[in-house]
Amino acid sequence: MKCYLLGLVCIASLLPLQAAEKSMSTGAVVVLPLKGVVSEAQFFFLRRALKNAEAVAAAAVVLDMDTPGGDLKATEKIVQMFSGSPIPAYTYVNANAGSAGALIALGTKKIFMAPVSAIGAAAPVAGSGQEISETMNAKIVSYYSGYFRSVAQKNGYYPELVDGFMNLDKEVKIGDEVINSKGALLTLSAQEAIRDVGGKPLLATGIAPDLASMVTACGLSIDRITRIEPSGFESVAQWITMLAPLFLLGGIMGAYLEFKAPGFGVAGVLSGVCFLLFFGGHYIAGLTGLEMVALFFMGALCILIEVIFFPGVFFLALGGVLMVIAAVFFSMADLYPAQPLQLSFEVLRTPMLNMMLTVVASVVGIGFLARFLPSIPLFRGLFLSSSSPAGPSIAPIMTELGAAARVGVGETGKALSILRPSGRAEIGDCVFDVLTNGEFLEAGTKIQVLAVNGQNVIVGREVV
Repeated sequence: MKCYLLGLVCIASLLPLQAAEKSMSTGAVVVLPLKGVVSEAQFFFLRRALKNAEAVAAAAVVLDMDTPGGDLKATEKIVQMFSGSPIPAYTYVNANAGSAGALIALGTKKIFMAPVSAIGAAAPVAGSGQEISETMNAKIVSYYSGYFRSVAQKNGYYPELVDGFMNLDKEVKIGDEVINSKGALLTLSAQEAIRDVGGKPLLATGIAPDLASMVTACGLSIDRITRIEPSGFESVAQWITMLAPLFLLGGIMGAYLEFKAPGFGVAGVLSGVCFLLFFGGHYIAGLTGLEMVALFFMGALCILIEVIFFPGVFFLALGGVLMVIAAVFFSMADLYPAQPLQLSFEVLRTPMLNMMLTVVASVVGIGFLARFLPSIPLFRGLFLSSSSPAGPSIAPIMTELGAAARVGVGETGKALSILRPSGRAEIGDCVFDVLTNGEFLEAGTKIQVLAVNGQNVIVGREVV
């Protein structure tokens, strides 16, 4: 039990590890580095940071970008994320916004560029960097160029530029001016990106020698700049979220073993570690925050209080179970603090699937443990043996005569199993299911009946 409680305490104390983000305050200008190859791990980092920025009502988010490109699916997720946020996002190209970087920049409200920088060349390639087949390339270009033209138009950019970035087979014209000839991908230098075309900049709002100058040009305060760095665990978080049902299963099975075999310790540690990794991974992935961790802790605490101090108080345990389920479920849902609550199938699909897999696996696993584990020599001492003294359990006794008719206050006996606080005890010539007042008693301890409350036989250590 102590090990299980320690695991819960570890969960509750997880988020202070992210010390850099607690300095973020209302009205902050949140700078997020987007360096290297665009990947799912970077999406996790940006999502976590954006949710924290929304939670404190930050003034703006600035992407400090230097990327050659990367995963197109992660790019789409990043663009969708910033498009749905009420916090304006800006891009500072410092010094490369190649391929996926150019498309992400189009998903922000303004683009500024370093004096020596470039943006563009977003033709899709295979993950290995090789060209993909002609048919597949045509399908990808057709869909994503349409999607990002819509993104560009929403943010006030020339949508024609997307075709120049992605499509070799299109000439790009704005008005009567040819911006890019057919047969070449469009790449713009800083100076080309800011030139006037049709009465507005071709792409970038301006050139800024550094990020602070860019922030000032956007009308924001450089005194409010808060830079958030990746934690370094985003790649690990990616695997944890993918394997969420396994971590939940490990936490549930560990908790089951700890309650069935109190004092063993290892099961409690396993449960605590699994839940710690589950919530830690989903936090780093930007899916959950302190509120879900706190809800889980409160629910688990209600269950423990009911089991240890107030056995039989059904509603306390039921409330705890509902809080635990809600915390686990919504920790896997991609919800944003400053955006309208969207409980659509798309948002809830992953939590529902993971929960169903966990429930099915838990039922099978607990059934297997209950059936076979007591017969294994290593674990035999942790469970009530089938060779326990014969006699009816309290259940049939209560059905026929009631506990009070078979046992009286003051009678003595001995514990047949560990009482934690429930278990079995021999009183007189019968075996009863009994409860203690919260005290844990080892098997073989001499006991005495303290009270009989309806169906519950309450016992304690025998007083000599």
